[in-house]
Amino acid sequence: MTLLAVERIKLFSTRSPYWCSALALVLGVGLTAIIAASTDDGQLSIGVTQFGSSQLALSVVLVMAALAVTTEYRFSTIRATFLAVPNRTSALVAKTVVVAFIAGVLGEIIAFGSWGVAKLLSPASDLAINTGGEWRHVAGIGLLYGIGAVLAIAVGILVRQTAGAVAILLVWNMLLEGLIGIIPKVGTKIQAWLPFQNANNFLALPAGSDPGEGMAAGIDFKLSQWGSLAYFAGIAVALLVVALIVAKRRDA
Repeated sequence: MTLLAVERIKLFSTRSPYWCSALALVLGVGLTAIIAASTDDGQLSIGVTQFGSSQLALSVVLVMAALAVTTEYRFSTIRATFLAVPNRTSALVAKTVVVAFIAGVLGEIIAFGSWGVAKLLSPASDLAINTGGEWRHVAGIGLLYGIGAVLAIAVGILVRQTAGAVAILLVWNMLLEGLIGIIPKVGTKIQAWLPFQNANNFLALPAGSDPGEGMAAGIDFKLSQWGSLAYFAGIAVALLVVALIVAKRRDA
């Protein structure tokens, strides 16, 4: 049995991935359904359909990924893993691959589910996915979730405690990077190089193409949108490398 299969079995032997996946679906698709139901038919836009998936549901996926690691440390099952697989790096990389893949698939389900619900509830709205930017805005959610899961696992490995890892991820994603923007003169310049702001830039539709799109407004990004995704991925991988080095050197 391969390491990937072992990690998949271990992950789904706990309740957290089921509950987190269900909550992410409810927040992502449910918020879109509420918005679509309360918006006049014909007034919905592609950007609005992904409000829940790009923010709230992403936060839940980050928590799910962190729990995949911190739960093992909490119940000391990580020790059994490291005894069975002396190469700690291989075991943790396998876990990362499994969780990132599941997060990516979940992201696509939520993104296209949200789009489908919006199209169903607001048939007169122009929700056709025609341009490359619109495809990136919807299909890119899965990429974002997968990369975000890598970053969350890295934080989980470094912190090892559920409460601490979850707090760091939620504050970082939902609060800290946004607050930096209020720093006079340099706030938005700093934001242009923050990971989750670059993730938002990757999803952003061209200025003026969608009245519901404004996630990255006011920030002068130096990278292209695909460059922003690569930058976000680079930070996630770099943090994971640091986490793997730390995990290899300290006691389980």
